Amino acid sequence: MPANSLDSTAQGSFKRMVEVGRVVLVTHGGDAGKIATIVEIVDHNRAIVDGPTTGVARQVIGYKNVVLTDIVVKRLPRGVRSATLAKFLEKEQVVEAWQKTAWAQKLEARKRRAAMSDFDRFKLMRLRKQQRAVVDRQVALLKKERA
Repeated sequence: MPANSLDSTAQGSFKRMVEVGRVVLVTHGGDAGKIATIVEIVDHNRAIVDGPTTGVARQVIGYKNVVLTDIVVKRLPRGVRSATLAKFLEKEQVVEAWQKTAWAQKLEARKRRAAMSDFDRFKLMRLRKQQRAVVDRQVALLKKERA
């Protein structure tokens, strides 16, 4: 058995590993909903994260309070300072990459929906009804042409 096959089976089905440079989404606490970057691994339960461009202060955070994303900052040294991390994040355009993901867009849509007033929800319902009526008319015309 080649050595490479052992490495791939050791990972199993995990795609996102806890590593220095991995971008995480904070799920609990005051920074919930913001992204940060792992700069140092403390132990099997905690890591030091920092988010100089997103407003997350450098802190020790438990893995239970974050979700790993697919975004990784390449060649990030361990224990990097906030200013240097900010330069790495700007160079690799991490925030822009995060905002392009479907995950971030879904979170933003949820936030917008939660901020809607009753009247905004009513207007949205009316627009959807109008859109549905237009689509239904076009579908009926296409069915009539085919018949």
